[in-house]
Amino acid sequence: MVHHLEIKRRMGEADIDSLARLVEVASLADGHRALGEHKWLDLVQGGREGFAGFIAREPAHRRVIGYAQISRGQSQSWAVEYVLHPNWRTPDNGLRRDLVRAALDEIGLQGGGHVHLWVPMPSTVDDSVAESVGLRRGRDIHQMRRPLPMEGLHAGIATRAFRPGRDEERWLAVNNRAFRLHPEQGVWTLETIADRELQDWFDPDGFLLHEVGDELAGFCWTKVHDEEQLGEIYVIAVNPDYQGRGLGRELLLAGLDYLATREVPTAMLYVDRDNVPARSLYKEIGFSDDHLDRAYTGDIAAVGGP
Repeated sequence: MVHHLEIKRRMGEADIDSLARLVEVASLADGHRALGEHKWLDLVQGGREGFAGFIAREPAHRRVIGYAQISRGQSQSWAVEYVLHPNWRTPDNGLRRDLVRAALDEIGLQGGGHVHLWVPMPSTVDDSVAESVGLRRGRDIHQMRRPLPMEGLHAGIATRAFRPGRDEERWLAVNNRAFRLHPEQGVWTLETIADRELQDWFDPDGFLLHEVGDELAGFCWTKVHDEEQLGEIYVIAVNPDYQGRGLGRELLLAGLDYLATREVPTAMLYVDRDNVPARSLYKEIGFSDDHLDRAYTGDIAAVGGP
């Protein structure tokens, strides 16, 4: 092995600083954020139950050259992500495989379960590494983009801004119903949304709620990435009781209208490749594919289990 690998249950300040530099270098090289927001918050805040991080360093044990992280979801499901320094991406150095293998071994020690290994802009090398550790190609997620502002296309419904300290519980109930089959978005808690409200990017004016009478019928939560000059449709959903009324399209337009007021030149969002109705809607609104992220999936047996 040409690198040193260590496991962390909780990160110290020096670890976080080193990993922040790695993520920054990798993000600049790739043109997108190298580690998902959920994972970064788990890392910085000490992690939820089941959290573990795997730090790879150069042979002298100094500079961080790679990182992998596991997070536990619902029903014994797991999400895994990894980041490599741009100078350590040759296919034959074994770094990818060692990080992924260490993560899967730890999942086995913690009782095993169903795994999603998320890789942005995957290559054939990523495909080979996943296959070598027993994972298969699963979900493909497209990032789609469109220019702003929109001409002649605007929302026809009324929305209001989210009210911190007042709207969390009713929003959470609708979110978790709408995403009940989603391994991450469907298991949010009050603590999860409180964490987001503490982030520098949080803007209640861009967290749009649509109500019918006293009921929350849907929402569109936007997020501005200042450095990249991107406006994201961060989370959008319709209350299951109000589906089939065209609210998804109107909420999307409301979010785009708001992002245009923030003067970002480009809007973006993520959507499953297999979600044909949503992709069709987004294309109708003027979005096109920018790049693809992939989840490799598999089931890891508990160590010592059957």
